[in-house]
Amino acid sequence: MLEWFSSPLFGVALSILTYAFGVWVNKKLRTPIANPLLIAIILVIAFLKLTGIPLEAYQAGGSFINMFLAPATACLAMSIYSQIDLLKKNLFPILAGSAAGSAASMGSVWLLCRLFKLDEKVTVSLLPKSVTTPIAMGVSEQLGGIVSITVAAVVFTGILGAILAPLFIKLFRIKDPVTAGLAIGACSHAVGTSKALELGEAEGAMSSIAIGVCGLMTVLFSLFLH
Repeated sequence: MLEWFSSPLFGVALSILTYAFGVWVNKKLRTPIANPLLIAIILVIAFLKLTGIPLEAYQAGGSFINMFLAPATACLAMSIYSQIDLLKKNLFPILAGSAAGSAASMGSVWLLCRLFKLDEKVTVSLLPKSVTTPIAMGVSEQLGGIVSITVAAVVFTGILGAILAPLFIKLFRIKDPVTAGLAIGACSHAVGTSKALELGEAEGAMSSIAIGVCGLMTVLFSLFLH
């Protein structure tokens, strides 16, 4: 039994099973708070703590999953390509909105971290919080951040965005679906996009475009910080 726990298959199996359970819970509860990634993280930590299995044993297999981050990031281009006509029609608003959203997100994080005197590692870990997880992890690692903090920040941002986005859209009386979709996708990535799809097809399409474009903008902005 102990040999199985030290096998790379253990980390892979545990990750897949906990995430699958998270997806099932999310479908049952239908709430942004029941985020599959968040549930999987909590279950993996709880399992390792209760069993006393060292983190290194889990990482032996969990590291294999990291190999798929690069292809997963590349696949985000599909969200842009699938909406290419909509992108061409609203090219300037999309580029301007995504650039402004990415700059505002990274700028506000930097200012708040300076205000609360957080160290450099934590600051760069939080900078890519508003983009999808694979890109955020890559940016954080490139800047020398703590990837686990980045993942937690991304999940929390997505959940918060999905909950608050509809309220802010009503509060500021945003009627244009392009504007609403861009705002949601720029600040709360894939989790927010699921909420945008509930608001309308156009909002969901624009939000999915914003995920890819804002990810690209964040990577470009991070080059100036490296």
